[in-house]
Amino acid sequence: MAGTVEERIALGDLEPGTAWEQGRTLGARLHDWIITVDHKRLGLMYIGGGLFYFIVAGLQASTIRLQLAVPNAGIVSPQVFNRLLTLHGTAMVFLVGMPILIGFFNYLVPLMIGARDLAFPRLNSFGYWLWFFGALLLYFSYIGGGGLQGMGSAPAVGWFAYAPLTETPFSRGNSTDYWILSIFLTSVGSTATAINWLTTAFTMRCPGMTLNKMPVLVWLAVVDAGLMLVALPPLSAAQVMLLLDRFFGAHFFDTQAGGSALLWQHFFWIFGHPEVYVLVIPAFGFASEIIPVFSRKVIFGYEVIVAASCAIGFISLGVWAHHMFAVGMTPAGNAFFVTSTMLVSIPTGIKIFNWLGTMWGGQIRLRVPMLFSIAFLFQFLIAGLTGIMLAVAPFDWQLTDTYFVVAHFHYVLIGGILFMIFAAVYYWFPKATGKMLDERLGQFHFWLFFFGFHMTFDTLHLAGLAGMPRRIYTYQPGRGFEELNLIASIGVILQALGVIVFVYNVLRSLVAGKSAGRDPWDAWTLEWSTTSPPPEYNFSEVPAVHSRRPLWDLKHPGDPDWKYE
Repeated sequence: MAGTVEERIALGDLEPGTAWEQGRTLGARLHDWIITVDHKRLGLMYIGGGLFYFIVAGLQASTIRLQLAVPNAGIVSPQVFNRLLTLHGTAMVFLVGMPILIGFFNYLVPLMIGARDLAFPRLNSFGYWLWFFGALLLYFSYIGGGGLQGMGSAPAVGWFAYAPLTETPFSRGNSTDYWILSIFLTSVGSTATAINWLTTAFTMRCPGMTLNKMPVLVWLAVVDAGLMLVALPPLSAAQVMLLLDRFFGAHFFDTQAGGSALLWQHFFWIFGHPEVYVLVIPAFGFASEIIPVFSRKVIFGYEVIVAASCAIGFISLGVWAHHMFAVGMTPAGNAFFVTSTMLVSIPTGIKIFNWLGTMWGGQIRLRVPMLFSIAFLFQFLIAGLTGIMLAVAPFDWQLTDTYFVVAHFHYVLIGGILFMIFAAVYYWFPKATGKMLDERLGQFHFWLFFFGFHMTFDTLHLAGLAGMPRRIYTYQPGRGFEELNLIASIGVILQALGVIVFVYNVLRSLVAGKSAGRDPWDAWTLEWSTTSPPPEYNFSEVPAVHSRRPLWDLKHPGDPDWKYE
């Protein structure tokens, strides 16, 4: 593949309008990124920021597992352990999962529907910078969190920040205030972005792209945006109420003054459980685009998978209090949330059958994106089954606040979401950079991370069943936890090695990766019809589509077969 600017322009791999950037200074390029309103650059900034905090949060998690590898370890103090636990959980949800998935939707939605940008480019930029400074606030607590005490300390209230622990008598200094303001800013930024996706998907589709022809990923962006608009405002309201408690003497959550600690739990989990689907629905979208391409078949049951996605979004809004079975709700309340949690598993199971039906009879290519996708199917199925187990109130009563719950939600967040994030990076990296990630290094990354993941979280299920409580910073020997925790900690080492291979692969490919061309995967959605990377305006001519496989129609006009041959 030719490497000079002139040769790439001649081959159609580089737009003439981007050639001038080759000679610009680093400072000028950085300035362009800071002031940009281009959805692609903002998407990459979201993804890059999320991957940075993934490494930070991963180091915190590694320290936690190092502390728990053996009984009575003294690697960190109880106070430091609580801070690590709080920052790890908060970062993984708000600074890793949310921005990476927002970044992918930001980048891909306009390209997939044939638009030149999101509907509100400046609002998109505003949302990103709210997230950026909100993320910095969380870690600035190390500097200013001590308040009048004159020394910094990170928040130590858990990522769920249960009241009354977050009230002033129990959380002195300003560290909890940093946590509140950080989450508030990132939530407002995410809400603004959700408005952008909805408006773009419904008003800016290219000619011929009816709702029935939209890519599944765009449909899932619409569902995700709807969930964010409903779930994030209650969290923001709760943050404001907590600030009023802490600074102005309100007593919303102050139990000693007539407030309710359960009120915080209801507000938080009204956000918290739909948030699980806010994070996993983009992973569903990635799977729905990647699996068909590497199976050489169109998605099985397009209408059904879209309907199931909408059903998940609706039902998930009514499942929040299954996190609260142990607080003493009424039998009717327990029964309602048991039923709603069982119901949400039905459309989720339908989607798994959609993906398996797509693979059935296909010509499967086991490239790295497909490997991560297959692992996702297996692991998310297990996560769903343990979720149904925890939806049974008596069972949940026994295992709540044990490591069984920790293992369950890490199966969702890591085994499901993170595996599909890696799949999406390997799949769309060529489009965003014009370079291919190394396949062999990708295979090393996958197998290290896969085995490390199962060593860690399979064993933590067993630790939970043996009665190991969550959130403890150490444990006594002779209780049956030693071997399981040691195996889990060794698994974290393998996962860390996999991430190191991934980072090396990305950096190496950016410098000396093989040129990707427009469509290295022989895909069929519109983003692969433009150059890699796409120009600022996305398409020199706005495309027109006539089916759900527009690029396939261009490459194979008149071919009636929906399968690759």
